[in-house]
Amino acid sequence: MDKLTYLTDFFEAISSDARISITHIGIYAALLQYRMQSGFINPIQVFSHEIMSIAKLSSPITYHKCVRQLSEYGYIRYEPSFNRTKGSKIYFSEKVKIH
Repeated sequence: MDKLTYLTDFFEAISSDARISITHIGIYAALLQYRMQSGFINPIQVFSHEIMSIAKLSSPITYHKCVRQLSEYGYIRYEPSFNRTKGSKIYFSEKVKIH
């Protein structure tokens, strides 16, 4: 799958999803950037501070809320690790569901 397809599919899916804010978009784009830098693996294993830095986000509360919502809405699958030495897993689906 083309690297930009994930972003294109995401924007197509969110076009009719009023729940998605600019913060969700920034975090999703940052997750994709991290994934590309990691060799396009699925899932990626990340620490919140890594994604927050890419997304230019300073609030861990906002980050966790938006990542959980992206998972609830079906755009990603988020598996928190609750372990300071092991990053959380983020899975990308092959095709984002259009809501």
